[in-house]
Amino acid sequence: MTIFKRFKYHWAVFFSVIGPGFITAMVDNDAGGILTYSQAGAKYGYLPLWTLLPITILLIVTQEMCSRMGAVTEKGLSDLIREEFGLRTTFVVMVLLVLANLTNVMANFAGIATSLELFGISRYITVPLGAAAVWFMIVKGTYASVEKLFLWACVVYIAYIVSGVLVEPNWKEAAIYSVKPVLLFDRGYLAMLIGMVGTSVAPWMQFYLQAAVVEKGVTAKEYKESRIEVIVGCIAMTIIAFFIIVACAGAIYKVQPREIQSAEQAALGLKPFGQYAYLLFAAGLFNASLFAACILPLSTSYSVCEGLGFESGVNKKFREAPIFYWLFTLLIVVGAGLVLIPNFPLVKMILLSQVINGILLPLILIFMLLLVNKTKLMHEWVNSHFYNVVAWIAVAVMIGLTMALVALSIQDMLA
Repeated sequence: MTIFKRFKYHWAVFFSVIGPGFITAMVDNDAGGILTYSQAGAKYGYLPLWTLLPITILLIVTQEMCSRMGAVTEKGLSDLIREEFGLRTTFVVMVLLVLANLTNVMANFAGIATSLELFGISRYITVPLGAAAVWFMIVKGTYASVEKLFLWACVVYIAYIVSGVLVEPNWKEAAIYSVKPVLLFDRGYLAMLIGMVGTSVAPWMQFYLQAAVVEKGVTAKEYKESRIEVIVGCIAMTIIAFFIIVACAGAIYKVQPREIQSAEQAALGLKPFGQYAYLLFAAGLFNASLFAACILPLSTSYSVCEGLGFESGVNKKFREAPIFYWLFTLLIVVGAGLVLIPNFPLVKMILLSQVINGILLPLILIFMLLLVNKTKLMHEWVNSHFYNVVAWIAVAVMIGLTMALVALSIQDMLA
């Protein structure tokens, strides 16, 4: 095979496997992620940009292992946890995952509501319509059709790049602080750094990615191209996060450093810098919220059904996988319904989800490392010694950061 033909072959395989890794990484910038990055830029300017490089490395390490396990074993993560560690352990993990994901689903329906309230449209119209659209898309679609819609949704994230450019930020400062670590002994700054890590490497991502790799039919033969797709997705996520921080640093921090309580406040902060910057940021928020409102309940349904041994998959009909679709429906109905309750304590619920994520994430990472190093499961695809060292360091860092996040979140809830 000539160099050209080999390149053409690998390029074709890459596009055949693109989807799971790219989608999982991009949906990480959901309503909660956008709020976190907006808050970072509005309150601290360009200082937090240095965290994006280590965050990207952590994300690539965790996502690569899940993608590899899915391709080699052809089983989802919760399925492997049940087989190797027992049903009781799996049940506890699934309960925590459902609680965490439900609060995140609520946050994303709140993102749908607030993004369109900027244009004077009531949440009592947008949330039910959004919930219906999400349900219809998943229940009536196939994996291939749903994946295409998700990939198109990824394209809309370009809106954040354009809005960041329109603000005309200080690119020199942005470049300097992208590689210059800045540590402030400030509780708010520490909480912001922890939040940036927590919103970038979430438990649901590992379950969804591995399940999606399996349902797409990616095998060890195509894994080399699938791994590239995972890495490309992680880098693309970082680029979007970079421009969200830069946009808010240039539009809000530059004028008056302050805390913002919601992502729509960030959009309003861009309004003086031009109607297009404001509209693009708001459109990005709506797209990200609707996108994540699909993925999070879908990820939960995959995880629970795999872990407890029920049929699952978008390619199956409702009657073929009733538990899968009823759980998906329940998460949407409850998540959207609670957002419509007047004066519902949404912020406290988001804090609660961070606490649960903080408890769950290190546990999931340890399960992943134990599984990926089992020769009977992975054969020659087990981690190398070097990769294990890097991965365990990443786990140690995540445990330290998430424990700090739990402590700070509990303190905030009790305040």
